[in-house]
Amino acid sequence: MGQAFTTKIQFDDTDDIIDICLDNVFKAVFTRDTPQSQGALSRLISTLIGYEISTIAISANEPPIDNLRDRQIRYDISCKTADGELINVEMSFNPDTFEPVRLEFHAGKLFTGQDIRGTAKSYKDLKRAYQIAILAKERFFPDEVFIHAFEYYDPANQVSLGGRSRIITLELSKMDMIVEKPTEQMSAAEHWAVFFRYLTDKSKRRKINEIIESEEGIAMASEVLITITKDDVERARLRSEEKYQLDTQSKMTYAREEGLQQGMQQGMQQGMQQGMQQGLQQGHREIIDLLRSGKSPDEIIRDFSR
Repeated sequence: MGQAFTTKIQFDDTDDIIDICLDNVFKAVFTRDTPQSQGALSRLISTLIGYEISTIAISANEPPIDNLRDRQIRYDISCKTADGELINVEMSFNPDTFEPVRLEFHAGKLFTGQDIRGTAKSYKDLKRAYQIAILAKERFFPDEVFIHAFEYYDPANQVSLGGRSRIITLELSKMDMIVEKPTEQMSAAEHWAVFFRYLTDKSKRRKINEIIESEEGIAMASEVLITITKDDVERARLRSEEKYQLDTQSKMTYAREEGLQQGMQQGMQQGMQQGMQQGLQQGHREIIDLLRSGKSPDEIIRDFSR
């Protein structure tokens, strides 16, 4: 990591680059059976978990990058290192507000999915498990730190459980200040985050090219992305998936807004009806009370007319 890539990769200001933050493009770049794709994935994960992993095997790759039978499935990448550690990494282009608890759920499943049954195994055989989410748009945590590594922790006494599962998040929405730093002063994680966030921003092409020169893994990912961009069939497929994602997102947003509006209208109508009924009931009780007090109907009418 950190050495210049042997192939010179540069993007021109006129290059129309596919957005790597789209989850289908992200998966297409990092799951190909090529040294560049596998090398880029290894270096990305090594940067995020904090130590270098030797090799990665993709243990679950559904849906395949060339299969459109189920476009609604999330394009996460499940991996296993040479030491047996489990890693799930995904790009969340439009994460929902419940994303943190979703990550917690899947981190738990990833860790507990290990098989330690048998007389020769015990809990000490459990390997580390990492649930990694690159959050493209939304900001989930109130601080300005763009990368977080969560684990089981006692906040009152500041004691870590020291367990073997981690949730790592990368918030690309927090890169506005970091992108202005000199490239040589950025950390490897900052290089990757700026690359993801500003790759398609033509005003940042010089910065992106500097980062490509300084990070071998990013150069590898860029080479794969260029290959995809030049492949008309692959590019069309990814564009089609992007259109489907955006159309689905738009329809869901419209349905939520429509449902909210209908709910408000129904609530107002029900409220008015309930108010009228309560008013009639209250008036009826008051009239009965006045009649019982001995007042005549004419006197009651005068009282209500005031």
